[in-house]
Amino acid sequence: MSEEGRIIVLTDLIEQKLRKEKEIEFYQKQLLEFQEKIQHLQKDVDLTKLIIDVITSDNVIDIKDRVVKAIPILGEKK
Repeated sequence: MSEEGRIIVLTDLIEQKLRKEKEIEFYQKQLLEFQEKIQHLQKDVDLTKLIIDVITSDNVIDIKDRVVKAIPILGEKK
C-alpha cells in the first residue's frame, strides 16, 4: 500500500472515531436525562406507596383534631 493509501485510511479512521465519540456523548446525555426521569418517577411511586400504606393501615391522623387539642383556643376558658 502506498503512503497516500495509508493517509486516506488513517483519515477515515480518525473521522470514524470522532463520529463515534460524538455519538457516545449524545447517548450519555440521553442516559442522564432518563436516569433523572426514573428518579423522579421512583420518588412518586414511593410516595404513592406510602400514602396507600398509611390509608390501608388506618394511620391517618386528623390534623385539625390534633391542633385543636394541642393549642388552646384564645378566649376560651377552662
